[in-house]
Amino acid sequence: MESPSIGDSLTARMIPRHSSLDSFGAMKVSLLVNLASIRVSKAELRQRVMLPQYLRIAIRDCILRKDDSFDASSSVAPPLENNALTPEVPLMVFVNPKSGGRQGPLIKERLQNLISEEQVYDLTEVKPNEFIRYGLGCLEAIASRGDECAKEIREKMRIVVAGGDGTVGWVLGCLGELNLQNRLPVPPVSIMPLGTGNDLSRSFGWGGSFPFAWKSAIKRTLHRASVAPISRLDSWNILITMPSGEIVDPPYSLKATQECYIDQNLEIEGEMPPSTNGYEGVFYNYFSIGMDAQVAYGFHHLRNEKPYLANGPIANKIIYSGYGCSQGWFLTHCINDPGLRGLKNIMTLHIKKLDSSEWEKVPVPKSVRAVVALNLHSYGSGRNPWGNLKQDYLEKRGFVEAQADDGLLEIFGLKQGWHASFVMVELISAKHIAQAAAIRLEIRGGDWKDAFMQMDGEPWKQPMTRDYSTFVDIKRVPHQSLVVKGD
Repeated sequence: MESPSIGDSLTARMIPRHSSLDSFGAMKVSLLVNLASIRVSKAELRQRVMLPQYLRIAIRDCILRKDDSFDASSSVAPPLENNALTPEVPLMVFVNPKSGGRQGPLIKERLQNLISEEQVYDLTEVKPNEFIRYGLGCLEAIASRGDECAKEIREKMRIVVAGGDGTVGWVLGCLGELNLQNRLPVPPVSIMPLGTGNDLSRSFGWGGSFPFAWKSAIKRTLHRASVAPISRLDSWNILITMPSGEIVDPPYSLKATQECYIDQNLEIEGEMPPSTNGYEGVFYNYFSIGMDAQVAYGFHHLRNEKPYLANGPIANKIIYSGYGCSQGWFLTHCINDPGLRGLKNIMTLHIKKLDSSEWEKVPVPKSVRAVVALNLHSYGSGRNPWGNLKQDYLEKRGFVEAQADDGLLEIFGLKQGWHASFVMVELISAKHIAQAAAIRLEIRGGDWKDAFMQMDGEPWKQPMTRDYSTFVDIKRVPHQSLVVKGD
């Protein structure tokens, strides 16, 4: 994403060291060292991040009315002479109450007490696209009338997301629509990690979990969100073209679309469906298909059906591991169920390399039961399954050193559960398949009735048919997202 107020010196998803950045880094040392130990009073925090009352009320009313036109008669009047005090870094917070071991409602209450009730949104009540359409629309309407305070707040605004990777991706995806609408600048996002894996949070220095002493940590997190530098994040568009039908209970980040496209220049091994449905979304860290997504799908359904079992990150990980065993992840050779055989039986993989317009067919290893396309260097609660590869191996395979801002996805495979376990504890690397700037998967049903997929920790069951193929196309989004660096 482009923002006129963010310099190119901050451009990176995980910024590599360059001499041009050394002076900037030295300037930031005093700000970032021991930031967690900084004591900030509630009054100081409010003065820094809280919007004037007349704007808070106006934004709230527009969201409730689902109308982005400012109604002066139903809102608090602005101060005379338009001299309202503008916060240094105005914050808006989104809370997923289902995250954080179901501590979301308590965290929301604490946040509302620290800043203001109108600046903290429960995602079960106010969706991020509703805030962007009606809330930001209202603020922009007020600014267009000459309100300098509203204009400055719109330009300086930052977003805080309290939730897991899926929640963060959902908010980032909705904010990305501002680029298409030419409504700049796009607010950068900070993360309060309340999920299970929290790989996006780890990648940008916000940690793998929220502290047990979360009441005091919230104030420090809000302060960090208002002062920390901004970096850029590549995002990836995914388009699923499937035979007529629908995905039951798709994740928030996956939406139905009429724009179905199948590249006729590519060899198609299955049958073309006579009619198609499409789903489109954006992911920021990873997309996967296979057994890991099936385990995630089972875990998510259990958590929704029996929320009392998922009461914290540790309990979640124990349940998650249990599902890995119960789904056949470790028992492949003892079970003849076709649903537990390798992905090679149903999947064809094509890729485009960086700066190339030609598709290349890549073989899927016979033993692989999960294929992952990874954007950042964190998967499965902070692991790096691609590994730190030696230069001679990179040259032999035609790879380049994996960087977080290289415009490439690292594609790797996981075999049976024992292999995945050794990869997760980083004793070995995953099965390296390719590096790609674009990906096309063709999935043929056969004996498979469903394939399990996930992106950024949000899984779904992809229906399949015996007669026709399903296609998954992945390409890089032109605009980058802005994420606040927490470390």
